[in-house]
Amino acid sequence: MKTVKIIIIVLLTMVLGANSYAQMHDHSKMDMSKTKTDSKMDMASAKTETLKVSGECDMCKARIEKAVTFDGVSKADWDKKSKILSVTFDPAKTNLEVIAKKVAAAGHDNDLVKADDKAYDALPGCCKYDRTK
Repeated sequence: MKTVKIIIIVLLTMVLGANSYAQMHDHSKMDMSKTKTDSKMDMASAKTETLKVSGECDMCKARIEKAVTFDGVSKADWDKKSKILSVTFDPAKTNLEVIAKKVAAAGHDNDLVKADDKAYDALPGCCKYDRTK
């Protein structure tokens, strides 16, 4: 019984010692110039805009967000309920018009650009939205 207690104490000491050692990394000495950000853009110059984009389902969400995944765009989120695309981008590399054209090329009408019929017709049936609005 005494041996079991000693083994448990030794194991606990090792686990707690390893945990406390893992927490001792000093981040103040890190060279932050070598760290990579999502888009390598200065977040101070990032611009966030919204755009109303037609769509119906989660497949639309994936397609819309993928369409605006290119250099200069750091974040894109389309909300299915509100039909609003919120996009954060570097204005030195792109603009809202270019983003709207990419979304339209994927088959989704938006406030700035209407998708051509060929792109819209290529959408799956569940993604067809009312184009008369």
